[in-house]
Amino acid sequence: MKTRFILAFSIVSLVSSIPAARAQSYAELKERAAEAEVHRDELVTLEKEAVRALQQNNATFFRRVYSEDFIGTAPSGAVLDKNALLASVQNSAVHYSTFVATDIRIRLFQDTAVVTCVWSSRGTLDGRPFTRQSRVIQVFVYGQRGWLAVASQETLLPG
Repeated sequence: MKTRFILAFSIVSLVSSIPAARAQSYAELKERAAEAEVHRDELVTLEKEAVRALQQNNATFFRRVYSEDFIGTAPSGAVLDKNALLASVQNSAVHYSTFVATDIRIRLFQDTAVVTCVWSSRGTLDGRPFTRQSRVIQVFVYGQRGWLAVASQETLLPG
């Protein structure tokens, strides 16, 4: 009899704890979703700041947001480390009249983000006007300093 009582009590305790566990799981999921949304907003902002920095030939943004071991591939196929990228931005002969990032898509994988977008720009290169669109992919890693870009590739779109 005592064994049946203990068994029944255990079952009732277990069943009554299920809604609390579900509520906790739902709250955790909701918190994680809110955190992911904050990260997405940060990454969209970083992407827009990157094109603004390129438009202004301002390497300060890249010093702050690109990791020391950053590696990128330019539309020409040239591979640039962080120092080469900084030099390229500072010494660019390109003068942009407009430069925007659109179609920004973000995929989060724990502390890693893959950001894809389209860069559209107009300006002059050595006094000659140009219009250009590129598809860009950037990989960011989240750490003590926030999101840092570790890799990127820019591919020119035809046209």
